[in-house]
Amino acid sequence: MAVHERLYTAEELLALPDDDKRYELMEGQLTEMSPTGEAHNLLSIEFGALIRNFVRPRKLGRVYGAEMGFRLSKTPDTVLATDVAFVSKARLKPVQSGYLDGAPALAVEIVSPGNTEAEMHDKVKRYFQAGARLVWVAYPRSRVIYVYTSPNEVTILQADDTLTGGDVLPGFSVKVADIFAVLDE
Repeated sequence: MAVHERLYTAEELLALPDDDKRYELMEGQLTEMSPTGEAHNLLSIEFGALIRNFVRPRKLGRVYGAEMGFRLSKTPDTVLATDVAFVSKARLKPVQSGYLDGAPALAVEIVSPGNTEAEMHDKVKRYFQAGARLVWVAYPRSRVIYVYTSPNEVTILQADDTLTGGDVLPGFSVKVADIFAVLDE
């Protein structure tokens, strides 16, 4: 939900005073995000650990945790906060204090109870328009993962299926049931 009438820039979003709220920027509109629940957080950590444990020893790039902001477009600015993201080594710059420009190679979104299908598809579309090559959208309630290789090409994986990194993370694979098992511990 948009919370203010005027248009904001990514720099203004970054400089907002800490009011214990989380925001994204959609074409300049400040949008408040609800705090995540336990299932969402456990899955964020699980995806992050799995990807990081694959990426780091191979020196493939950086893995970012929840709330990393990516400026996907400018004037008006759109800044989305992924749940987990991978940026390839070829795109890395020295660590900075602001948002990263462009989309990660892989964006992982975990659906919260308040998210709509249209909202999630809009995010997927925006990630690809900004240069993402792979987007995973995880649904904790149904324990399925939607694997997007473009905004209109999606494969739905269930418990017995294997999630792979495709050409973004060649060699990465994990059984879908193993990811969601963290919710049963």
